[in-house]
Amino acid sequence: MIDTAMILGAGLGTRMRPLTDVVPKPLVRLDGRTLIDHTLDRIQAAGITRVVVNVHYRADQLESHLKSRTSPQILISDERGELLDTGGGVVKALPLLGDKPFLIHNVDTVWIEGIGGSLSRLIGAWDGERMDSLMLLALAATSVGYEGHGDFNMEPSGVLTRRRERVEAPFVFAGVSIAHPRLFANAPDGAFSLNKLWDRAILSRRLYGTRLDGIWMHVGTPEALAESEQRLQLEKVR
Repeated sequence: MIDTAMILGAGLGTRMRPLTDVVPKPLVRLDGRTLIDHTLDRIQAAGITRVVVNVHYRADQLESHLKSRTSPQILISDERGELLDTGGGVVKALPLLGDKPFLIHNVDTVWIEGIGGSLSRLIGAWDGERMDSLMLLALAATSVGYEGHGDFNMEPSGVLTRRRERVEAPFVFAGVSIAHPRLFANAPDGAFSLNKLWDRAILSRRLYGTRLDGIWMHVGTPEALAESEQRLQLEKVR
């Protein structure tokens, strides 16, 4: 059972300007609610009871907002002194996360569910014997706010490999993964991207994926935010 999560909330949100000139990206509103509340609601619905949130840019605003929530339990990993990127941020938070596998959730990832709950299926697919990390993947062709060529190819077993240069890949990382603490063994010091550890897991065939059933929205820019609003409103009409 995965009962702990980390939300990556410390980024500068430069691509979301001018909205992030006055608030941190986690407090940007989508469909009337902040991005971090969308994330916390979904995490709580999946049965997770403890959440670590890292803070850096406009940290006081984010901390003040989080105090208004009574559940799940929220702990703060303070990066005011140094922004550590995704990998370094998780390493700093490991003492708060504990020694069991945990969820890692980007704050700018939202989706319209298909059948069932994607987080619950992700948790149900976790196998700590075979996996160092398990990613939630979306179809690149149908995603909102994504303009790349895909991130990964997935074998029938779920094992992932990177997209080769100048070749399209069907799946894009949907901003959510489960990680075993051993993924961070001998991790670099200071700021670094989680991609370094994922590449290491790929070499040992211990990076796996499972497919999101629904429409994934990467809310990384004001334009993507507006498009996501439209998709959510259309879903309500349906």
